[in-house]
Amino acid sequence: YVAADPFEGGKAVVAEAYRNLSAVGATPIAITDNLNFGNPEKPATMGYIVKAIEGMAEACRELDFPVVSGNVSLYNETDGKAIPPTPVVGGVGLIEDVSKTATLKGAQDGDLAFLIGDAGGELGATLYARTILSLKGEDLGAPPSVDLSTTVKTAGTVRDLVTSGMVAAVHDASDGGMACAVTEMALAAGMGVEIYAPAERTSAFLFGENHDRYVVAVSADQEEAFRKAIGEAGLSLTQVGKFGGDAIGFKVVGAAEQSLSVAALREAHEGWL
Repeated sequence: YVAADPFEGGKAVVAEAYRNLSAVGATPIAITDNLNFGNPEKPATMGYIVKAIEGMAEACRELDFPVVSGNVSLYNETDGKAIPPTPVVGGVGLIEDVSKTATLKGAQDGDLAFLIGDAGGELGATLYARTILSLKGEDLGAPPSVDLSTTVKTAGTVRDLVTSGMVAAVHDASDGGMACAVTEMALAAGMGVEIYAPAERTSAFLFGENHDRYVVAVSADQEEAFRKAIGEAGLSLTQVGKFGGDAIGFKVVGAAEQSLSVAALREAHEGWL
């Protein structure tokens, strides 16, 4: 994201730290940063540094998420070629009652998978665009933009859901989009999941990386209360699957269902080291 748009990329890295903390039920407090760039004596590199910091600063102000420490690593080049511009953020938050938290591995057999947030899906500068479509440079397009007011609103609702015990598991949808988030939850829980997708813009729905989206696992007996809470918060909600079985299945409207075994995906996900 930072290479494609350093200002939006800078906002995005802070917003993701904010979402990660909120997903476990923590109230975000502060961040530390590590800014990694090439030679700042080159105007283009310095431009990336300036705009990325401006984006990060705007996010920190809007999210009340201050920088309390950090460091900078510059002149990272090999044969005159700089590393990708890489701001790294670590966040700290407060959980007042450690018995009221969530993880990505709490889904149970039969739980429903819901996506909180926009289900449309943007593919610019995404993992899907880089790997499946093999796009590079300007062809990758612009990354999804960050609406920081939506970040605050959605994260606050998710924290409330966690502390109320209404959701069994939570995962923010980031790299790889909704489908990767649901699959990671299933792998963590040691079971399969059936993922639903529309016939139109299927790839964007599954792999788009819009910000401020969370995948949650909800038991059948909590579904009514959960839907009511999301409605009262004024957020978009889409049921995207159901946990259970021993395979990751993709059920696309109008197409034959495709699936991969949990064992095969686990090997691909964890065994590459």
